[in-house]
Order: sequence, then C-alpha cells, then structure tokens
Amino acid sequence: MSDIKSTVMTEKDITKVSSKQKVTKILVQVGLYLFLGIMAFIVLFPFYWMIISSLKTVTEYNWLKPSLFPHKFTGKGYVEAFKVANLLDLFGNTLYVGVISTILSLIITVLSAFAFARLEFKGKNVLFAILLATMMIPGELFTVTNFQTIMKWEWRYTYKVLIIPFLVSVFYIYLLKQNFMQIPNELYLAAKIDGTTDLKYLWKVMIPLALPTLISITILKMMGSWNTYMWPNLVANDEEHMLITVGIRHAQFVDEATNQTNFPAQMAAVTIVSIPLFMVFIFLRKYIMKGVSRSGIKG
Repeated sequence: MSDIKSTVMTEKDITKVSSKQKVTKILVQVGLYLFLGIMAFIVLFPFYWMIISSLKTVTEYNWLKPSLFPHKFTGKGYVEAFKVANLLDLFGNTLYVGVISTILSLIITVLSAFAFARLEFKGKNVLFAILLATMMIPGELFTVTNFQTIMKWEWRYTYKVLIIPFLVSVFYIYLLKQNFMQIPNELYLAAKIDGTTDLKYLWKVMIPLALPTLISITILKMMGSWNTYMWPNLVANDEEHMLITVGIRHAQFVDEATNQTNFPAQMAAVTIVSIPLFMVFIFLRKYIMKGVSRSGIKG
C-alpha cells in the first residue's frame, strides 16, 4: 500500500511540476512578445510620425498639443517638396552616382575576391590581412585623407569625387571571398586542365554560383550610395552635383503665408526619399539574408 501511495504522490508531483512549467513558459512567451511589441513601437513610431506630419497643414503641425492623426488631410506638402527641393534633379544625380559606383565597385570586388580565393601569389595572406586590418580604422580618418587628396587633384564639385574614393570595400571583398571559398577547388583545377582561362572560369562558374551574394552586395552598395550624407555635403554640395540627402538638408522649406518653417513639406520630402529604401527592404530582404548566410556570416 505504501508503494502505491508513493507512486500516486509522485505522479501528482510530476503533474504539478508540469503545470508550473507550462505556466512559466506561457509567461515567458507573453513577456517576450510584449518586449518585442514595445521595441517595434519605438522603432516604427518615428516613421509613423513622419508620414502623418507630411499630411498635415502647417497650422495643425504647429499646434501646441500635437495630434496623433491629421484632422485635415492635405497633399500640399508633397507638391511643395518637389518644387522647393527640386527632387527630380536630386533623384537623377543620386541614381547616376549610385549606379556607376555600384557597377565599378562590383567589378573591383569580384576580381579581388577571386584573386584572394583562387589565385596563388606571394604575400597573398599578408596582403589580405592588411586589408582586413583597415576595417579597424575609423571612417573619419579616411575622410580626412581623401579630402586632402581630392583637393590636391582638384576633383571637388565633380562626379568623380562622389564615385571614385569609395569604390573599394574591404567588407564586400571579404564577404565574396568567403563565398568563393565554399566552391570546391576541384572545379577550378578541372577547368584549368581543360584549358579554361581564369576570367572565363570566373564568369561561367563562380559568378553564377555566388549570385545571391553578388545581389546582396549590389543592394547594400546602392543603399549606401542613397543614404550617404557627410562626404557629398563636404565635397559636392553645389546644385549641379548635389545628392538627395544633401539637397533636402539645404532646401529652404518656408511657408509663404505664415513665414514659418514648412515642416509638413520637409517631412514629405523625407518620406519620398525613404520610400525606395522601404521598398528595397520589403521586397529584397530575403536576397540580402540569403547572400550573407551563404558567405558563412550569420547574425
């Protein structure tokens, strides 16, 4: 009888422990989703405020008590943004610089990554280590030296100064090299036996296999060109070569009726500039993650 009672008590204890574990698991899940919800609100609220502010009138925006929803929708801010900031020209300049710099950067990245991944030459590992070490140097130091160089060569206020200084990205080279290293070396040796040149092997074999990583690099490079502000503002802030981030910063958004800053038009301009980036992230994020994961860098 005592054995039976002890068995029954043990089963009850197990049931109690199991119930406690279920309750604890539920509470942990609730706490986790609550935390994620709060973090999502903190991240998304500035974008929400940007969009609703662009749809308000200047008078409503300047109310002492801010409204979380426009009382009167208006699209005048967007019309004013295109007129004041000259967004079409800014879009054209930014796309031109972005496309040219991305194409040239891809060529340099592919050739460099292939050389470090497959070719054998003296000092390869030392040279690559030196390149990786440059990633530890603050970007501001490169800005100072690049500025001194372009002033000596008289490149200021040209498209060259917006494209050439940042064509080489050590991170992109490292990313693509890691992807190339995952391709079996036997394919390269077999191609060499068949008389295939290095460039033909690169074009026919390695680039197709590393396409997800190349797509990721292309997207990241274009986004970097779209978002850059400090360097263009320093070396090419004239109207002919001004990029979109610099153009919005220098535009004078003033309401003619009240002679006050037209914040709705300013918010509308920022919204217009942000839309392409949102679209890229929403529709192409899987390519970015796929390319990074295939290169052996996860996070």
